[in-house]
Amino acid sequence: MTDVGLFGPGSVTWRVHADPLMGVAGLRALLLQALHPVAMAAVSEHSRFREDTWGRLRGTADYIGVTTFGSTAEALTAGARVRAVHSAVRGVAPGTGRVYSGDDEDLLLWVHVCLVDSFLDVVSRGALHLDAEDADRYVAEQVRAAALVGLEPDVVPASRAALAEMLERVRPDLAVTPAAREAAGYVVAPPMRAAVALAGRPAWAGVAGLAFAALPGWARRMYALPELPGAAGLTDAAATAALRALHTGLAGVRAVVPPLREGPHLRAARTRLATGDGEPSR
Repeated sequence: MTDVGLFGPGSVTWRVHADPLMGVAGLRALLLQALHPVAMAAVSEHSRFREDTWGRLRGTADYIGVTTFGSTAEALTAGARVRAVHSAVRGVAPGTGRVYSGDDEDLLLWVHVCLVDSFLDVVSRGALHLDAEDADRYVAEQVRAAALVGLEPDVVPASRAALAEMLERVRPDLAVTPAAREAAGYVVAPPMRAAVALAGRPAWAGVAGLAFAALPGWARRMYALPELPGAAGLTDAAATAALRALHTGLAGVRAVVPPLREGPHLRAARTRLATGDGEPSR
């Protein structure tokens, strides 16, 4: 029997992670993650996002693609690499004085919760219809993704209610530190080559502004980014309408440009399943 990976084509995860709005959702997740002072300190002191912003964005997208659509072996290997990187992360968070490590459970949980909440929120507000059962199933499926980075399943939210409860519980610890504002600046205005900046910056600003507008209201108020006019100032209802409009536009592009209809990881997964390649599932 062909290995379908961690989730398989019948999962809600495949439906969500194949959506055109995953890029917006990923930016929302980064903006939300940056609000945790200790998690942001770890990123600021140990990540190369300043020197290689685009590489870090591509790396995150690639990790999601491999762990979602890759074989079980590929997903486990990707998770092992992340754990190895985290094991070398040690430091003291400025302001709080807290000694942290990259494998601290609360920091890993925060990153996981921000990803799952952002993916589910943006994609479902766009155009993908998910009923309550589908949404809960997605959150439960993502417990497998959390295990890849070393989290024990019993501490990971397995329902929308548990996800919301954890976000609410962490809120008093959140703050817009200088490192968070710097990281948000790289999300909003990443460095671009002069050859593409003229057209690329306005387009990126619109997408980043929409990612910001999709944040929870309390997170938007914490940031209060004056450099993000336009989409960033949308109300929740207007942001939802804009996400739907963007989804329609992206879906239209996918329809007329065959290579864009599916991402490379999903295409590879379909080929693997069609040909029977990969390790047998157990």
